[in-house]
Amino acid sequence: MTEQNNSTETVNNETVAETPKNRQPKPSSEQKRSGLIGSAIAIAIIIAIGGGIYYFTQQSNAQLVNENNELKQQLNDLAEQQKVDRQRLDALFASQSEIKTQTREYEEQLNRHMQELQAHVNTLSSSDVKSWLLAQADFMVKMAGRKLWNDHDPVTAAVLLKSADSSLAEMNDPSLLDIRKAIKNDIASLAAINQVDYDGIILRLNQLSNEVDNLRLNEINSGDVKAEDEGEVSSDIADWKQNLSRSWKNFTNDFITVRARDGSEAPLLAPNQDIYLRENIRSQLLIAAQAVPRYQEETYKQSLEQVSTWVRAYFDVNAPATKAFLAEVDDLINQPIATEMPDALESQPKLEKVMQTRVRNLLAQSEEVANTPAEAAPTEEKQPEKAVAKPEDSEAAPLDAPANEQKG
Repeated sequence: MTEQNNSTETVNNETVAETPKNRQPKPSSEQKRSGLIGSAIAIAIIIAIGGGIYYFTQQSNAQLVNENNELKQQLNDLAEQQKVDRQRLDALFASQSEIKTQTREYEEQLNRHMQELQAHVNTLSSSDVKSWLLAQADFMVKMAGRKLWNDHDPVTAAVLLKSADSSLAEMNDPSLLDIRKAIKNDIASLAAINQVDYDGIILRLNQLSNEVDNLRLNEINSGDVKAEDEGEVSSDIADWKQNLSRSWKNFTNDFITVRARDGSEAPLLAPNQDIYLRENIRSQLLIAAQAVPRYQEETYKQSLEQVSTWVRAYFDVNAPATKAFLAEVDDLINQPIATEMPDALESQPKLEKVMQTRVRNLLAQSEEVANTPAEAAPTEEKQPEKAVAKPEDSEAAPLDAPANEQKG
């Protein structure tokens, strides 16, 4: 084994010793190979870089081309839209110019009509103004009659008559003194009417309705029939008949009570029935309150008399609250709610006669004069109305509206 090892060592040493000699020409080929490999790698990298640059440049160029195409398309669309907008603006300007001419014509027509109306107003004389004052006085007198007979309000009627008299006083016409005298007589007759405080009466009735719960029922036990003193049951067997009779009477007295009602025709109240009695009294007071603004005096008095009858029949008339309640009811029964109004106003037929002779004739003449120019006006207005409705474009619609508003 040692020999073999020695032999292998010698061989290895020989090989080691021989390798540098044998490998002296090899370094040049390896350098060439490494140089070729490096150059190939460099060329590959250059080609890859160039291909990437080319690819990215192609992609960017394609993107730029697409964007340029889109921009061109947008520019073309904007140019077309601009053309359409110009056409629409031209149409609007044309329609606006037409409308301006139409409005000028219509303004001229209005000016002519205003001049005609001004001429009619200027022709009105002082007698026409007096006629209108007379018509105002007649209206005031008629309103006074309505307030007097429909609303039973003589105060407002008197105020209206005073306004009519002031209108006649402005006219300063001596021929109307008779009518003014009749108005003064009507005002004096209205002042003599007794004024009734209807609101105060309704408030008093409502207060009575609130006081119904304070009324106390009368005590009817004072007139009860006193039962005989039957005594107690005895312990003697011989008194068995008397004991049986006394026991039976004591048993029946717990279920049946006999009371005397001398001088009263009203029936007795069942237990807990006073609630319905009080509600019936309130309902009668409500009926009386509703009859006040309707001037139904008969219904008003009947309701209060029914309330007085029920209170006197079922409640303690000696209690202070009941006495005050009945005194208020009796006072309201004696309070009249219907007032006598005059059948007619003295001044109304006189004013009506003057109106027929003065104002109505004047109004008929003025209407005849006013209708003559009014008949020619529609013929002049027909042409601008047709011209305004002529533009059919939807864009002209916003401009048509102001023209129509001016006409209105």
